[in-house]
This record gives sequence, structure tokens and C-alpha cells, in this order.
Amino acid sequence: MKADIAKYIVGAVIVVAFVAYLIFSNKNSQNVIATNPASSGVTATDGTTITAATTAGTPPPTSGSSTTTAGQYKDGTYTGPVADAFYGNLQVVAVIQGGKLADVQFTQYPKDNGHSQQVSATALPILKQEAITAQNAQVNVVSGATQDSQAFEQSLSAALAQAQ
Repeated sequence: MKADIAKYIVGAVIVVAFVAYLIFSNKNSQNVIATNPASSGVTATDGTTITAATTAGTPPPTSGSSTTTAGQYKDGTYTGPVADAFYGNLQVVAVIQGGKLADVQFTQYPKDNGHSQQVSATALPILKQEAITAQNAQVNVVSGATQDSQAFEQSLSAALAQAQ
């Protein structure tokens, strides 16, 4: 009799643990979807689309031209160096308008395999939006895209340094 009760208790604990796992993993999936600003779109300067959405009216990068404004940065476009993102190279162009970071364009990003494309499609719009909101390159690392996040910060930091 005691052995039967112990089996039911162990079985119940396993079922509860499994249900808790399903609930937790489902909440994580919803958080990723909710925080992915794919609707803003990220289009590389070579014309390839990182997500299904495109960025309309984004000026093409032209290095060198700049004008002093009252903002934090000098207006113009500034190309950061190529940074190693482990699964590929990442390079950004910072577009400064009105003395503020107005756009971040990607001239290179990891896209050689399906996983890299998926990580880039998820992480790059988030990194772009955080940088524009923060007006600097100090962004939170995107979970699952640590190397992309670090390469983004490295390239954008150098681009913004040129704009100061």
C-alpha cells in the first residue's frame, strides 16, 4: 500500500514539474515575440532584407559628409569598422540627423546559414531600436545573439566616435 502511494506522489510531482516547464517555456516564447520589433524592419545597405519588413525612406550611406549641429553628434553618415560576430562579420553605418542617431544600417551581418539568418532577423532590429532610443552604442545583449550584440556595439561605437 505504501509503495502504491509513493508511486502516485512521484507521478504527481513529475506531472506538476512538466506542466510548470511548459508554462515557463511558453512565457519565454511570448516574450521573444513581444520584444521583437520586426515591424520597424532592418534593411541592409546592399539591398537585402533582414526581416520581412523594409525601412522606407532610409538614405543610403555616404561616408565623409557632415555638418555641425546643436545635438550630441555631427550630422552625416559614419561607417563603423567590420567586427567579428563569430558566425560572420557585422558592420554598421550610423546616420546622424539633427545631432541625433536617426538610423542604423547594416552593411554586413551574419547570414551564411539558416541559424545565422534567424538570429540576425531577431536580434538586429532589437539592437537598432535600443541604440536609437539610448542615442549611443551601449545596448543590452540580446539573449541568443551575444556575439552579434558585441560586434554591433563595437562597430557602432567606432562609427559614433567619428561623429563627435
